[in-house]
Amino acid sequence: MVLDQLRPHLEGFFERTAKVFASVGLTPNALSVISLLLAAVAGVSFYYSRDNHTLLLVAGSMVLLSGFLDAVDGALARYIGKAGPKGDFLDHVIDRYADVILICGVFFGGYGGWEVGVVAITGVLLCSYLGTQAQAVNIGRYYGGIMGRADRLVLLILFAIMNYIVPQEIYGLQLLGWMIVIFAITSHISAIQRFAHIWRELSN
Repeated sequence: MVLDQLRPHLEGFFERTAKVFASVGLTPNALSVISLLLAAVAGVSFYYSRDNHTLLLVAGSMVLLSGFLDAVDGALARYIGKAGPKGDFLDHVIDRYADVILICGVFFGGYGGWEVGVVAITGVLLCSYLGTQAQAVNIGRYYGGIMGRADRLVLLILFAIMNYIVPQEIYGLQLLGWMIVIFAITSHISAIQRFAHIWRELSN
């Protein structure tokens, strides 16, 4: 959740970018769909990168672009007066698909065992579910915890670059494999933190 706390400081940049996108006729939903397509390219690149490590740089670049568009689509919706539950719903669905595609691309590509991969993707989805479930029980959306989506995307980019530079295994795993281990641990810790927060709020 560390990087999500920086979002208020970047709103001005997102708003300026949103104006540029609006001037060329792009819509928030179009940005969301494009971000998903870029995530798909990243996932496929991760999958095939064991045989061609240059694809790690492609994957990292696609994650960066996908995350950027995902951050701007909300600002664009507000700028053109189209912010609403329908777009918010689409954005969350696309984010979850993107999460699954990216993480599965890494461990299906052979960077980690499927057992750890399943634990990681389960934790990520559960963590995201709890964030929106808080809103469903009238507490308001809550995205606390030690590992938010923005943090995961940045780690994906950094580990893709580092794995390209250092492809050797370290204690049996390449760096992207260790990243999946990190996701498996921190996503469940974040889910527990979110559950505890929601439970406390419901108890008040």
